[in-house]
Amino acid sequence: MNWIIENMPIISVIIGVALLLFLNMKWKLNSFVALLISAIVVGFLNGMGPLDLLDTIKAGLGSTLGKLALIIGFGAIIGKLMVDSGAAQRIASTLLNKFGVKKVEWALIIIGAIFGISVFYEVAFIILAPLVISIAIEAKVPYLKLGITMVAATTLAHSYFPPQPGPTALVEAYGADMGMVYIVGIIVFIPAVLVGGIIFPRLMKNLDHPIPPLMAKPKEFTDEEMPGFWTSLIVPLIPAIVITVATIVNMFIEEGTTFYQILNFVGSAEVSLLIAVLISIYVFGIRVGRSMNDVMDSFSGAIKGIAMIIFIVGAGGAFKEIIIQAGVGDYIAGMMQNSSISPLIMAWFITALIRIATGQGVVSAITAAGIVGPLMDTFDVNPVLMVLATAAGSNTITHVNDASFWLFKEYFNLTIKETLKTWGLLLFTSSVVGLGVVLILDIFM
Repeated sequence: MNWIIENMPIISVIIGVALLLFLNMKWKLNSFVALLISAIVVGFLNGMGPLDLLDTIKAGLGSTLGKLALIIGFGAIIGKLMVDSGAAQRIASTLLNKFGVKKVEWALIIIGAIFGISVFYEVAFIILAPLVISIAIEAKVPYLKLGITMVAATTLAHSYFPPQPGPTALVEAYGADMGMVYIVGIIVFIPAVLVGGIIFPRLMKNLDHPIPPLMAKPKEFTDEEMPGFWTSLIVPLIPAIVITVATIVNMFIEEGTTFYQILNFVGSAEVSLLIAVLISIYVFGIRVGRSMNDVMDSFSGAIKGIAMIIFIVGAGGAFKEIIIQAGVGDYIAGMMQNSSISPLIMAWFITALIRIATGQGVVSAITAAGIVGPLMDTFDVNPVLMVLATAAGSNTITHVNDASFWLFKEYFNLTIKETLKTWGLLLFTSSVVGLGVVLILDIFM
């Protein structure tokens, strides 16, 4: 009995995930309801009082939607306006003409990496997903094949490179040189994205799925009807440009000033996306001859198509919050505290375990750094490699407790099993390759 009580945090998570899979896959219960039921069960198993449990669920759902609801909604609107105006078709056809069907993956890796470094992952995904689907339609290839390539580049760039919050926190925790993190990070990024984004989808079978209804192209546009290529590309890049400029300028100005507040207001993900939405209404609507009523129909269609995704992502946040409050991260951290394995492998393993258990990349990375960081003086290891090993662990396989898992699943209209086989294996593969490259570099650095 004592053993069960001591290990209840991890036991409860296993029971909660098993229940969620049973409700969703066996009973076909909506993922939103199944997530909430599973969260309640995990909370009670960990001894939470009913009112504390309710407050935790509301906090998790509220904090997740507070961060992501506007991002997902605005991103979906931009994507829908691009599809309905022909802008997505313009980018797709131009990239295909330039690179050809066989090499368009390389274009997606470059675009995915740029977005992954510049904006939050959810922003990058929600803007790039319709583009990927449009390219796949034009190229007559399964959209998941190209979707995996895009996600590989975006998630890896998001995990490895500052100014994203995870790697930025790791640079500070390990005392690493940020410039070297970029340089060595590229060396780790390239093999990981090649294996996860190019080789992995080519080996996968049964990737041919119907186009998600939200992204179905309304018609085949003529060349005259579509916006220009650079216009079509730059407008969805506006959030990335604004956020990047704000990040750079922040390095040279004083916090708390009026200019600082205005800059970071405009440079937030939400406001920069709102600016892009307003510009999209004109560029992808009025300017190409669409009436405002027609544009607003696209606007409403995007929100209707994304509404259930937002609810499910929010419920995933509630489930995640229950798991965090149950102390799963602390349990895993304590279990690994006195391990004698390589510090690089230890950092990756602790981070990966916490990411799998909690669904939180940044939380898992910072927790692992908190355990391993104080021991850096006793290790003969390069701090830059510690940053990258931990970052690789934060990008490992995730499942039903991760909001990004549900975003991938619902947007691409997949089952849980299909999502685990694509999203899950993609992250696991690229994470292991990243660790492998770090261990090889450790021989020479």
